[in-house]
Amino acid sequence: MATDSSALEFPCSLTLNIPFPDARLSSIALQAIRVDKELSAMVQRHLSTVAPSEDTTEKSVLQVEYKATTNRMLRVAVNSFMDSLAFVLEVMEELDADVLEPPSS
Repeated sequence: MATDSSALEFPCSLTLNIPFPDARLSSIALQAIRVDKELSAMVQRHLSTVAPSEDTTEKSVLQVEYKATTNRMLRVAVNSFMDSLAFVLEVMEELDADVLEPPSS
């Protein structure tokens, strides 16, 4: 029953699946982005890491589920998230050697 009322309160939703080359990097991204809470009570966000389906080459996926009261609020929240994600990825590329090159065996 709570799910039904949640769907009525937050009718607009979007799920993003962002692939990462390994679980360590998706976990770092999750931890970096999780600290920034949603500023509006009109938006709910749930972040998690999930194992990808077997038919893909990704090792780990950052899954972000958004629910909002209006399409506009959903768009604003997702745009803000994408800006944060872009920054996290830039930092990973600059500071983490394993992002661009696989570790030598």
